[in-house]
Amino acid sequence: MTNLSSQSCVNCSPDTQPLSNTQLAEYLQQLIGWQIVPGNDANSTLQKLVKTYSFADYPETIAFTNQIAELAEAEDHHPALLVEWGKVTVTWWTHAIGGLHSNDFICAAKSDLLG
Repeated sequence: MTNLSSQSCVNCSPDTQPLSNTQLAEYLQQLIGWQIVPGNDANSTLQKLVKTYSFADYPETIAFTNQIAELAEAEDHHPALLVEWGKVTVTWWTHAIGGLHSNDFICAAKSDLLG
């Protein structure tokens, strides 16, 4: 499988299917510290990819948050970000399909290059 961080996101439509459990496991093996968690949305099958990054102070936290924002704009794929003193929780999922797509894993790998 190609290195995730060297790939780019692709457009998907609402009829695109979320990744299978086998595919999820294969992609997750390529990431460090990321977890697949159930979403708290009305759709009980929704899954999200989550990781919390730690920083020494608030300015570093904001700098990382801004880098994630730039990544999101470049890939046209936008995460949920929870910013707190000394940490940022990044949550990727593909809104259009209500689950996880390869785009989420690509962006997770690229997030790790920033953190």
